[in-house]
Amino acid sequence: MSKKLYTTAIALFMAGLLSCSVCAAQQMTVNTKQDLDAGRVKIDSLDNQLMKVLGERERIAQAIGVYKAKNHIPPLAAARFKEVLDKSIEAGKKEGLSAEFITELMNAIHKESLRIESDSTLMKH
Repeated sequence: MSKKLYTTAIALFMAGLLSCSVCAAQQMTVNTKQDLDAGRVKIDSLDNQLMKVLGERERIAQAIGVYKAKNHIPPLAAARFKEVLDKSIEAGKKEGLSAEFITELMNAIHKESLRIESDSTLMKH
């Protein structure tokens, strides 16, 4: 899959996931203990979805790491990360998320991706 197609696919998937979450949250009111419990069940389900999406993202990062190792490309691509971060901040704004939160989140994801890519590099040598 091309880098542009991959980026577009992840962006669309995440936008859909976030939009779904926001729609559900906007429709939900919490007035009773039963509402609270139902909200917590929804949060648990969304957390599970987030972990699956992040796991898929990191598996792709691992495959990219293998490619980079084979082609002697360093794991860190600062310009690419800036592009991803800028797009993520814009997408986050549309969902009511602060730039600070998105920056912290994407930095953590990027750090994990670099770890996985580096591990992939070590496995190939």
